[in-house]
Amino acid sequence: MRRDSRLSGVLHVLLHMAEFKQPVTSERLAVMMQTNPVVIRRIMGGLRDLGLVASEKGHGGGWTLCCDFDRVSLHDVYLALGAPELFAMGHRNVAPACLVEQAVNAALATAFEEAESLLMARLGDVTLGQLSADFHARFAKRERCAQEARPDVA
Repeated sequence: MRRDSRLSGVLHVLLHMAEFKQPVTSERLAVMMQTNPVVIRRIMGGLRDLGLVASEKGHGGGWTLCCDFDRVSLHDVYLALGAPELFAMGHRNVAPACLVEQAVNAALATAFEEAESLLMARLGDVTLGQLSADFHARFAKRERCAQEARPDVA
């Protein structure tokens, strides 16, 4: 079964964009994400509609961030993607009058609702600013480790 990785991909793109001072083209983002520029434009359109990014056409144009990373949660980005289905699993609805099917579906519905509620709450608790800070901490640690691994050259 195929997984929907758009949320992860969009978060990846947004963090990369935060590192650029100039607009970033769909083509450049597509190379970073190993996808087609059309896919990037489609995804970025939803982000633009919610005011997370802006776009400029023409020479020197591209996508820019226009949101405060500390105020935008992962839940906001999830909604900008159109709130895709979270779980690939679902109910069996072959015989709705079947009491066994009803019992199974009721149990699964409760479990799915609880899991979705927990996930939505967690997505609401994490901001793009927190993701960016985590990235920068990881980058700094990698740089420190790389410097410690290099012998001093006199």
